[in-house]
Amino acid sequence: MSVEKVRSCLAQVGMESRLTVFEVSSATVELAAKALGVEAARIAKSISFYDREDGCLLIVTAGDGKIDNAKFKSEFGYKAKMLSRDDVERLTGYRVGGVCPFDNPPEAKVYCDVSLKRFDWVYPAGGSDNSCVKLTCDELFRISGAVKWIDVCKSMEGSATA
Repeated sequence: MSVEKVRSCLAQVGMESRLTVFEVSSATVELAAKALGVEAARIAKSISFYDREDGCLLIVTAGDGKIDNAKFKSEFGYKAKMLSRDDVERLTGYRVGGVCPFDNPPEAKVYCDVSLKRFDWVYPAGGSDNSCVKLTCDELFRISGAVKWIDVCKSMEGSATA
């Protein structure tokens, strides 16, 4: 089960207590925010795109972040194309609604969007459609093995701060 995979990954860095499994669904940003009792922007959503080879890119953004296609193309050199529902689990190691940004297959490269940096704590999925992990942005970046911080979301003017 993917939650156990995430729990094991977190145990390696002494953070297994940061994983929360809910009795209710947290499969969308809105459901996760409701389950946690936090604003939706604090949910760190992992958006999966095809890369140029046989893998994928996972871009972790704030819950209110929306990918700016021009910024994506400028960063990666090609037009953004999200993974098909059928390819998500195969390429990320997780099912839709529970895609976690860490402990992914080697072909899945993780990037963190700067939209997250306005928060002290963010909550990525914990490997299932009813779990999440509480992390700082630095912890998320480190545990996910992110390639780098990028800026590919539309402007967040007027957004909340930490």
